Amino acid sequence: MDHNHFFPPHSGVTLAALAAQTGAELQDESQGERIVRSVSPVSRAKEGDVCYILSRRNKEELATCQAAAIFCEKPLLSLVPAHIPVLLVKSAQTAFALAGALLHPTALKPVRMTTEPAKISPAAYVDPTAKLEDGVEVEPMAVIGADVEIGSGTRIGPGAVIGPGVRIGRDCVIAGGATIQVALVGNNVIIHNGARIGQDGFGYAPGPRGMLKIVQIGRVIIQDHVEIGANTTIDRGTMDDTVIGEGTKIDNLVQVGHNVRIGRHCGIVSQVGIAGSTVIGDGVMIGGAAGINGHIKIGDGAQIAAMSGVLAEVPAGEKYGGVPARPLKDYLREVADTLSRYDSRAKEKGTSND
Repeated sequence: MDHNHFFPPHSGVTLAALAAQTGAELQDESQGERIVRSVSPVSRAKEGDVCYILSRRNKEELATCQAAAIFCEKPLLSLVPAHIPVLLVKSAQTAFALAGALLHPTALKPVRMTTEPAKISPAAYVDPTAKLEDGVEVEPMAVIGADVEIGSGTRIGPGAVIGPGVRIGRDCVIAGGATIQVALVGNNVIIHNGARIGQDGFGYAPGPRGMLKIVQIGRVIIQDHVEIGANTTIDRGTMDDTVIGEGTKIDNLVQVGHNVRIGRHCGIVSQVGIAGSTVIGDGVMIGGAAGINGHIKIGDGAQIAAMSGVLAEVPAGEKYGGVPARPLKDYLREVADTLSRYDSRAKEKGTSND
């Protein structure tokens, strides 16, 4: 795939500068003035591109690779052909991420709708009581409600709605079509297109004529450096707050129920559903389409496999999977046993048919 106009190549960074920025060791210092302009997978890397390898599965692709340089960890160094300069690192993926941020900084946040300097569009509505620091950008058709406060360097995308009393910190991006209400948002937060933050949670009580709505008077607290994917929904608390901890990354199409508390530096993949009042510790990783029961605790550092159904508490540091979720090694053993029995029955049936 050739570069397109959405994310054009960088004007150029020398290998020496790239090594310094990523903490890499350039194996051949005589190559230090070679220029890098973009990132690419090994399979189609050409002159001016930097790529990386994580395993021996890239061996065949390396034979035809024409990259300007490649990030590589020491155990894989022997795989790299002599014609490709090596940037030796402890973590190739981490170094590649740093390189991508250097070469394509505009791709790190939702795309701006204009190349003009930051400003408040005359086609946006900003309530007179709202307080916006210098350098805030409000794009067309956005709505900023009464008593809102927004810090410098923050961008509010087209058609976004910021409800009354919301506080948003500095250097955030609230992308087009997102809505935020009854929420306090920290610094350097990214909220992608169409996310819904702070709507009331799903709470009802039985009444004589049907379900009675339970008022939801809590807030959503989003700490610094959080990223929330497109069309994800985070409900405000019933009486306590819903909290998303510092550095946590939430994918697209995730549902976070009321009163949920998510710790710091967690990773939550698409289509996860977290029921109300669950507490998730620091550093927890949850695979795609997993369902988490309400009123339980997931301990620090736990890992939940994709498509799992978590009904009860998960101890800190444990890996769980399956429905209902149990220790991953037990689940995988059960799956292997089931497949073995299935294969045996299939062979027996095939023999009887013969």
